[in-house]
Amino acid sequence: MSVEIGKPAPDFTLPKAGGGTVTLSALRGRKVIVYFYPKADTSGCTKEACGFNDALPEFEGVDAEIIGISKDPVPALNKFAAKYGLTFTLASAKDDDTVERYGAWVEKSMYGRKYMGIDRSTVLVDEQGIVRGLWRGVRVPGHVEAVLAAAQGKAAA
Repeated sequence: MSVEIGKPAPDFTLPKAGGGTVTLSALRGRKVIVYFYPKADTSGCTKEACGFNDALPEFEGVDAEIIGISKDPVPALNKFAAKYGLTFTLASAKDDDTVERYGAWVEKSMYGRKYMGIDRSTVLVDEQGIVRGLWRGVRVPGHVEAVLAAAQGKAAA
């Protein structure tokens, strides 16, 4: 299964850093940026997370919530958030199929070895829960700016 622009985003309830849970449908009425990243505290994931964190005031200016999702356990997310001062929601899909339902769980290859892992992906969900932007195989440089422009309605996603 995967998400498509113009279709409802699959709902989820996931444990989050700092305790409690985050539920996508509970955020209706706001834009939500859901981004999937392979592993906390690695180079690319740190750059992406810090980029979203630095741009948080601009995202809040268009009433957009950011949720970063990985298969890392909550204690690893807590450490990651504390180490880099991340103030947006980090959620764990360690024991959940959310990554798969969003089409971000893919076969990867490194040094000829094939394995399953998270494709760095971002989904922009509108106030009614409809997918309005979709980025796959994300490269970090310039990505946060592209997502922000789409959330502001300045660019096609």
